[in-house]
Amino acid sequence: MLICIRSAGWFSERSGAWRGKLNQPQQVATGGCSCSAIRYAVKGEPDEVLVCHCPDCRRAVGAHAVAYFFIPITKFEITKGKPAEYASSKGVIRKFCSNCGTTLSWEGDKQPGRIDVTIGSLDDPEQFVPTRAVYRKHRLSWASEI
Repeated sequence: MLICIRSAGWFSERSGAWRGKLNQPQQVATGGCSCSAIRYAVKGEPDEVLVCHCPDCRRAVGAHAVAYFFIPITKFEITKGKPAEYASSKGVIRKFCSNCGTTLSWEGDKQPGRIDVTIGSLDDPEQFVPTRAVYRKHRLSWASEI
């Protein structure tokens, strides 16, 4: 089956490849919140995939750490719904579903043009595998190594 995406190309469910104007494959990842009120699509490979142990991220998601993939904002599209926003600290916006509470992303003034998307919100969280951890000094003593 082919899925047309904004006439810029097509996506093949069979091969899992995006074919753009130049017929070059691009990875398409999809995800959203727990209640499906918010859905998104990502085109392309992430710039980086990691686990963050900082206290701000830990509190924002309610877990010992959070895994993110970094992607240019131009490759990220909300396809359904409108996420709520929370300014968790100066220059930082976290987006989430106001209905079910799922944390979706982090955007910061210090990284303009980039969005950090939670791996747990992907339809296939195995799609992007973290390769490192940051803010390890804040890692909880009982948390396993990455």
